[in-house]
Amino acid sequence: MAGSTTSQRTPGAEGRRDGPLIVTEDLELLDDLLRLCAAAGAEPDVHHSVPERGGGWEGAPLVLVGDDAAARCRGATRRQGVLLVGRDQDDPDVWRRAVEIGADCVLRLPDAESWLLDRIADVVEGVGEQALTVGVMGGRGGAGASTLACALAVSAARTGRRTMLVDGDPLGGGVDVLLGGEQTEGRRWPDFAASKGRVAGGALEESLPELHQLRVLSWDRGDSVVVPPEAMRSVLAAARRRGGVVVVDLPRRVDEAVAEALAQLDLGLLVVPGELRAVAAANRVALAVGMVLQDLRVVVRGPYASGLDDQWVADALGLPLAGELPLDAGLFAAQDQGAPPGGGRGPLSRFCAAFWDRALAGGVS
Repeated sequence: MAGSTTSQRTPGAEGRRDGPLIVTEDLELLDDLLRLCAAAGAEPDVHHSVPERGGGWEGAPLVLVGDDAAARCRGATRRQGVLLVGRDQDDPDVWRRAVEIGADCVLRLPDAESWLLDRIADVVEGVGEQALTVGVMGGRGGAGASTLACALAVSAARTGRRTMLVDGDPLGGGVDVLLGGEQTEGRRWPDFAASKGRVAGGALEESLPELHQLRVLSWDRGDSVVVPPEAMRSVLAAARRRGGVVVVDLPRRVDEAVAEALAQLDLGLLVVPGELRAVAAANRVALAVGMVLQDLRVVVRGPYASGLDDQWVADALGLPLAGELPLDAGLFAAQDQGAPPGGGRGPLSRFCAAFWDRALAGGVS
């Protein structure tokens, strides 16, 4: 009878994909593999040899065979997704054993830990279409970028799409406040400040406050105002792997963390009021952002100074016009009554609906 240790599923694991099959009796190697599975949010099935129950070997999405167990896996059904894993860097016979069990590749720990973690996480989360990711920033202070970011997220969520709103501006006061959710329980940016490498997308999503049918990563009211570049890269990559829509509210300055965010955007929207000083300020922002982001478009917000219109502003900045955002006289009154930006029928909501109709129907063109 083959020895086995099958992990017990927790109630919260319902709906998750099956984890990898691990075949080994090497306790040190097993500890390493279990640690990597935990980091990826995977629940492995552990055996000492090829499982006797039908489908255990053939049905697992990924099979991790320890060096010690290779001989016991000879004769198993040939399949893709078998990895031979060990710790001995100088073993001359490892490739022969890999061929005997039909392994796709040979991995040596700890060198291959990062690659293997990504592979396990792909099994858990699946590898589907990444989220359409849109960044919003102001051409000058008070341009209304955070309001537009919230409105775009609310509008996308109301279409039934998986939506995440990420607050990339630590000095902006918190997008959860704009959505009336500053007291809602859930994790905020300081909880992810130490994130490096791969962050599990499902765990990220489940940990965040849910407001108006979308998940929100905002700031708390503490003293921390720094997002390390590594954390921004890891968290946004995890958010994008979940699919749907990700909206990022960004500051006007481009530091290392903001550059990491810009590198993951499909497109950026620069909100510019229709006045000369705003256009002058926005030009500086556009030049800095354009060094990282190729697809930057301008959203022009009324009212206009004499002689200006939306196309004049776009031409002055040398940017494509994403649309005009007229003055929404009822916006602040609606927010005072608890309505989120983009949740009503005013100009802001109509702009967001039209934007998503174009962006989601034909990509971002």
